[in-house]
Amino acid sequence: MLSSRAETVGSFLRPDNLLRARDDFKTGRIAAAELRAIEDEAIRDVAAMQENIGFQILTDGEFRRENWWGDFVAQLRGVEITEGSAATSFDKSYVPKHVRTTGKLGADHAIVTADYQFLASITQRAAKITIPSPTRLHFHGGRAAVSRSAYPDIDEFFADVARVYRDEIARLEAAGCRYIQVDDPLLTYFLSPKLRAEIIAEGDEPDRRLTTYLELLNQCLADRQSNTTVGIHLCRGNARSEWISEGTYEGIAERCFGTLDVDRYLLEFDDERSGSFDSLRFMPRSKTVVLGLITTKTPQLENKELVKQRLEQATRFVALDRLAISPQCGFASVVEGNKVSHADQRAKLQLVVEIAQEVWGTA
Repeated sequence: MLSSRAETVGSFLRPDNLLRARDDFKTGRIAAAELRAIEDEAIRDVAAMQENIGFQILTDGEFRRENWWGDFVAQLRGVEITEGSAATSFDKSYVPKHVRTTGKLGADHAIVTADYQFLASITQRAAKITIPSPTRLHFHGGRAAVSRSAYPDIDEFFADVARVYRDEIARLEAAGCRYIQVDDPLLTYFLSPKLRAEIIAEGDEPDRRLTTYLELLNQCLADRQSNTTVGIHLCRGNARSEWISEGTYEGIAERCFGTLDVDRYLLEFDDERSGSFDSLRFMPRSKTVVLGLITTKTPQLENKELVKQRLEQATRFVALDRLAISPQCGFASVVEGNKVSHADQRAKLQLVVEIAQEVWGTA
């Protein structure tokens, strides 16, 4: 299993030429092959940046994606993506889109295996692939978002979701991938009274739905190989430097931390909305906790000594040898990116590695 102390969550700010190329592709000015070539070059650059800073685990910056989940889900058979409801945006500028299952779920091909293969081909360091949580297929709308003609029994829907994910993970493993990160901000939605009320309005009970999701996640991971590291990233929303939910992990910690069959928890702890470290008392001793102490939402660079003090505070609940450090989320959950510059991004990444080296002696 991986033992890195410095980690990134996944996405990075897109370079300007990649943003232009994506617009050109949408309007038909360039073909898919030309867009992919530009993506390839941008990924080479962002991989080199991570290596130069000192990270031992690399991502491709999610440079082939419009947002953290949509490009993955859009490749599934039997789904359509619709515009979201402003009710779940907390009057922010970014409104999450919703997923509707219109037919039997399936995947006609590997979704992110080629992305992993390209990243692995340009680095000797560990290549991490991020995938959206299967909860994204159900949360907004619940039962009403799943076709009753395709799935009169909702348990069959969840079984098909798990099968699709098991197949995708198996393809990644066959290609050599040994670190898969599941991104699941939706688990923190159960901390929000507003979003819990929406679940109730849909005719469901929030705690029962949370139990269903934890079981679903474990079913998705049931066949993964013993030498594959699985991480799960939990945050409260990040697109365009905004957020969806708030509150300490206390409301889900005991059930989530002790239930999920993952190796690494990448947790958001960058501001007051995240609460204290007290919820880490529920973390099993077999897990690694990657503390997201560096914010990607604002350009201000954190004080190194204060961050190290927070790491020390976290050792009240999790031993130092089971801790690591990261930004609290990606820098560009959606293609527009957060309200930081490329220089800000690099400075924050360098700070993560510097702190890891000073605290643990290695990144």
